[in-house]
Amino acid sequence: MLPWLQLATAIACELVGTTAMRLSDVFTRPIPAGAVVVAYAGSFFFLSLAIRELSLGVANAVWSGVGIAVTAAIGALLFRERLDAGRLAGIGLIVAGVAVLNLAGGH
Repeated sequence: MLPWLQLATAIACELVGTTAMRLSDVFTRPIPAGAVVVAYAGSFFFLSLAIRELSLGVANAVWSGVGIAVTAAIGALLFRERLDAGRLAGIGLIVAGVAVLNLAGGH
């Protein structure tokens, strides 16, 4: 259970870092820019802890897949970015791929 909590923490940090990156205005705003660095450092740290026990492929697929899906939702909700049918289908395929990796074992 602990590696999955570490992976969830890595994902949360990645989401904070990506959102802060959007707010940093190409790293011209110091507080969001600093948040990017700290959040991504935390994300990689917790991901490295998680992959000690989880399969590298599964952990990375979950980390990136959940990150993509939730980042798209954050973009739509906070920044009014469009989520059209094609984008939603792509996100759905990513989520399906992560589910298949998990159902196939490997962790």
